[in-house]
Formats: sequence, C-alpha cells, structure tokens
Amino acid sequence: MIRRHTRALMPLAALTIGATAGAVSLTGMAGAETTGTAGAATTGVVRTGAGEDGYSSSSRPSFNFGASDTLVAGRSGADTMVTYLKFTVANPGPGATVKNAQVVLTRESKALPNTLSLSRVADTTWTEKSLTAKNDPAIGAVVSNAKPKSDAATVTFDVSAVVKGAGTYTFAVTSRVANTPARFRSSEAATGKPSLNLTVARPAATKPPVEATPTPTKPAPTPSKPAPTPSKPVATPTTPAPTTPAPTTPAGGCAVDAKLVPSCGVLWGAAAGGFSDVPRDEALKTFEQKSGRTSTIYHTYHKGDELFPTKNEIAMTSDPANPRTLMLNWKVGYGTKWANVANGDQDARIDRLSTYIKTNYGTKKFFMVLHHEPENDVVATAGSGMTAKDYAAMFRHTVLRMKANGVTNAVFVVAYMNYEKWNNTSWWGDLYPGDDVVDWVGVDTYNNAQPGGFHTGDFNYMMNRTNAPAKFPGWYTWATTKHPGKPIMVAEWGVYDSSTVVDGKNKANVFATVLPQLAKMPQIKGLVYFETAKDQNGHDIRMDDTPEALAAFQKIAADPRFNVKI
Repeated sequence: MIRRHTRALMPLAALTIGATAGAVSLTGMAGAETTGTAGAATTGVVRTGAGEDGYSSSSRPSFNFGASDTLVAGRSGADTMVTYLKFTVANPGPGATVKNAQVVLTRESKALPNTLSLSRVADTTWTEKSLTAKNDPAIGAVVSNAKPKSDAATVTFDVSAVVKGAGTYTFAVTSRVANTPARFRSSEAATGKPSLNLTVARPAATKPPVEATPTPTKPAPTPSKPAPTPSKPVATPTTPAPTTPAPTTPAGGCAVDAKLVPSCGVLWGAAAGGFSDVPRDEALKTFEQKSGRTSTIYHTYHKGDELFPTKNEIAMTSDPANPRTLMLNWKVGYGTKWANVANGDQDARIDRLSTYIKTNYGTKKFFMVLHHEPENDVVATAGSGMTAKDYAAMFRHTVLRMKANGVTNAVFVVAYMNYEKWNNTSWWGDLYPGDDVVDWVGVDTYNNAQPGGFHTGDFNYMMNRTNAPAKFPGWYTWATTKHPGKPIMVAEWGVYDSSTVVDGKNKANVFATVLPQLAKMPQIKGLVYFETAKDQNGHDIRMDDTPEALAAFQKIAADPRFNVKI
C-alpha cells in the first residue's frame, strides 16, 4: 500500500534496467548513417524496439493493456497511469563505444502534458501480457525529464547515463500534471513504435553490419510489416523458368468497370515514401520514374477528421499524361472505438467527409480502404468495443452511411494483414463485414529475401503462407474459396532483406517469381507496392536499394498485363 501511494505522485512512464547479457537480442543498425574518414572512428545509430511495453491504471487495478496499440502515462482525475517499456540491446560490436542513448516515444493523440519523466525500473521480469496495477514493478530514480510542446510529434528522453551497452533496460514514464495524460503509440501500433536509439562510435577497422534484423521477444505485427516468429514456415524463393509466358492483352487494352475491376490484366500501383518526410506525391513520381511505369493506383493514408482527397491527391489524378486513381485509406474510428462508430457516435465525421467528397471529387471513382490491418487493433474481450465483430459493424455502418449520404464513387476495400498469428485465431473470420459492403478483398503482405530467414519465400509464399493449414489454408486460398466473386487487391506488398550484409541478388530472386506466379492467381486484380527506406522495424523495402533489385523490379513493371486503362 505504501508503494501505491508513492506511485500516485510519480510522473508519466517508467524504465527498468538490468544488464543480463543472456537476455540480449540482436538489433539492427537503423540504416546506419555512418560518418568519419579513412583511419578514423565511424559513428552510427543502433535502434532497438521495445520487446515489452504496456501501462497500468490505478483505477482499474486488474486490467491488462498489453495488447493495446496505445501507451498512456499521467493522471486523469483519481486515475494514475504509468507506461512501462523494456528494451533488450545487443552488443554493438567489438571496440564500440556508446556515445549517447535516447528513448523516443511517438504521440498517438491528444495534447501532451508539459512535463514528463522517465524513471529507472530495477525489475526486468515483468511482461506486457501480465502487467497490471496490482503487480507493476516499483519505480526507481528519475533518469530524464522532458518538457514537450502539447502537439509535439515525439518525446525524447536522454538515457545516456544508464545505457552504456548490451543489456536489458526497463523504464517507466510518468507525469504529475493533472487531467492531461499522455498517449503514445505502443509496439503494437502500425507506425511510431517506441525505440531506444544508441549513437555508437566504432574503431575504423571495425565495419558495422549493413543491417541486422531484431529478434523480438514478442511478435510485432505491423501494417503492415509484421515481425516474423520462429514458428513460421520458411520457404526458399524459386526463380522461374524464363520461358513462362505472360497473359496476352487485347489489342485495345484492358479497361475497368464501375467497381474499377479490370476486364483483363492487373492494376499497378504504389504507396511511395512511407515513414519519411517526403511529400507522397513527390515520392510517387520518383518511384514511377525509377520503375518505368505510372502507378495507376496512388495509395495514401488518412485518419479521423482529416478531409480527403487533398488538393495534391486530386491533382495527381487529374494528369492526363499519367492517368491514376486513388486508394484512400481511412481510419474513421481514430481516437474512439469501432463499436462507437457502429453505434453512430461518429456520424458527424462520416457526414462531413461525405459532403467534402461530393463537393471536391464529384463522381470520379476511387478505392477506399477502411482501417487497414484491423487484426493488430482487435481486443477480443467482449464489451471492449474493439472486437472483430465491432470492426465488421464499424465497416458496415460507415459504408452504408456514406452511400446514404450520396457518395457513389467510392469502391470499398477490406485489407487484412496476412500474419499467421492473427489468421489462426478463432475470431479472425468475424472481421469480414459482408459481401454487400465489400467490393474488393485486400491484403497487406511482405517477404524477407534473406536466404533461410523467417518469412522468406517467393511470391506464392507471400500470398499463401500458413503455419497451421488445418486452421488457415493461406490467404489467397481463403479469399478465393470464401469469396470467389470478389476481386483481390494486394493493397500493400514489399520485399526486404534481413541479411547481415545485403546481397542484391536476394531481393532480385524474389522479384523474379512475381510475374509467373501472379499468372496463376487470376483473382488478383490489383498490385500495390509499399516503398520505404525504413519501416517501423527497420526494414528497407525500397525496390531500388541495390542495382540488381531495381533491374528485377523494372522487369515486373514493364509487363504488358499492367496496361490497364482507367
């Protein structure tokens, strides 16, 4: 009881530290901006994601929030919430010296309090799945204070005095500010996950690895880019025979119908410049120039009360020399729960966007994805407002409301994660909103090009992988069996290479399997590449990170099956 009273006065989030070398997991080099001259030391940044994170709530002492994509720290009335973070840092290499270390958290929503503290936590045995206010570890001395602006995108804590090298480090974030709890993105979030960033100096003779991939202590599913687990099957990319013929295209080309389904061929698209500050339209134009083809589908992302399509997005679909259509991803339930949207609590938000679309985009057809990759946000507990059935109800309500508002040009897409952990759950099938409100069935899926690595395989593996065929037959098989009348949209796809030293032929080998295997999947009518130099797990998903990869990708883009007129 004494500890609980003491805790109530502490600031927002907490950190625990223990230097158990046996607990260390391999972390990557962040794409490693190395500096220095010949014969001199080089420096680089090593980023480690949180292996465990969660928060406790004094007014809900038995609640566990380990599966939430949000971390909360601070005070709201009589409720005191504390965020806990655990990082396992790998050995940065022989002779390496940690120059400084920072914990970086991304604001999820709401205004930040003007003071936050990061404290040391001695206990490293806690887990996010069991963390509650009844058993949360004691908070130690404050390591770092931050005074962020209320709308700051990120909050950084200097932990250089504590983090000197490999080990397991646990922290707590807290705040004394009344009624202004901070909300950060957790490691379950699609983007902006917590990270511990080390600036490391290395002797000139020691070459840092080009990139290494974390071995997380828990699955870290992402939009899109789920972290693989050892239980997943491994497949080896198979380079197809060069004689595999491409589907023939009519002399007049392929066209689309009222639901943007092509009469033949496949729609080609991209979401370029992800996780960067480059404007998306500029990034897409660069992507098109490098790949050699206009991206018929221009994929962008929006949430909450944002109005779209924006002026720049509209301009991109008004270029007669480069005809494009939009794929707009909208998290209509941002800042609330799916059940609340389904119950009509966000009808004003839906109505406002409906009016904007009718006024600014007329009747031009576009794809709309409602809350992509919902699996990552499901809270399966009945009454949570975020169950799989709540998602389906949210999707249905939003579609029907927009149609009732007179929005006739939206083509609705449901986009799954293709992550085995979620596919095998008992609730996964409950996510589907219904054939009457779903126009296309979509999937976000990624492969590792590292030979023998986890989630390594060819294009067929990317679309149809499974680690429990009795529970789930593979995504493409599921879609074509359960929804044979629906066109399939590969709403995001990409290839990264987790090899310690990236070999250009690895990604090229995977790209070489796309065309022949795509020809055997006729229900796929849209293929949209997600391009980023570094996703939330540090993966480089650019199609041109090596000359070999670019050359192989250009062969895909040049294929005539993508000559679809919109």
